[in-house]
Amino acid sequence: MRIDADVETGAGPIANRHAAALAGEPRRPARARVQALDMARGTALAAMAVYHFSWDLGFYGLADLSVTSATGWIVFARMIAGSFLALVGVSLMLAARTGIKWRGYLKRLAQVVAAAAAITIATWFAFPGAFIYFGILHAIALFSVLALVFLRLPPLLTLAAAALAFAAPWLLSGPLFDQPWLLWSGLGTFFPPSNDYVPLFPWFGATLAGLGLGKIAETAGLWDRLAGWRPDTGPARLAAFAGRHSLLVYLAHQPVLLALLGAVAWAVG
Repeated sequence: MRIDADVETGAGPIANRHAAALAGEPRRPARARVQALDMARGTALAAMAVYHFSWDLGFYGLADLSVTSATGWIVFARMIAGSFLALVGVSLMLAARTGIKWRGYLKRLAQVVAAAAAITIATWFAFPGAFIYFGILHAIALFSVLALVFLRLPPLLTLAAAALAFAAPWLLSGPLFDQPWLLWSGLGTFFPPSNDYVPLFPWFGATLAGLGLGKIAETAGLWDRLAGWRPDTGPARLAAFAGRHSLLVYLAHQPVLLALLGAVAWAVG
């Protein structure tokens, strides 16, 4: 299962083909899976694991890398989050080419929502002062729904909406949004304590940017050209495999890292 709540970007659903035939419409050809996106998603997962490994070193006192305060690390973390969210937009656009399979979409959305809830509950107990109430999984779940509205809009209009989403914290922020139940909006006047905070604004802009740029790439024929590409090296195949199972990798990697580094800290401590 993937970390995003889109649907498969391979062959179109049988139900859609039957409906088209009954309506006298030409059948839409099945689309090959774009494995380059799986590899991109897997590469983002690898970068995320590097970041979390570095954070864990500081958590156990094994190394002080200033992960949460150094500018380079902050930029690195935001690039990782942005790449995941942009891939949500691209994947939704590709899925819509042959008709979204709603059963699969809703199933994956439910998986992401459940995983986000599990993260919130687990971090509430593990880090009560900085628990995750609206992190990357919460954002992916919400943005996967909101982006549906933009699927049929022209790409330039979608990119304009992305620009507005990026600018919203500077244009609309105010004390009204400092209420705890509105912090998910990203429009408050302060950055709330949380180990992972990915609010609606400006981050929805990344998903809309991925959606808009994906549409432009579709017009240019990029996705059809990439559909024939297959990873041909060990690291590339591993990244693509991880990208196809990104939700599982996301949920498993940090507990594994914490356990391993915890054992190291115990051994040397």
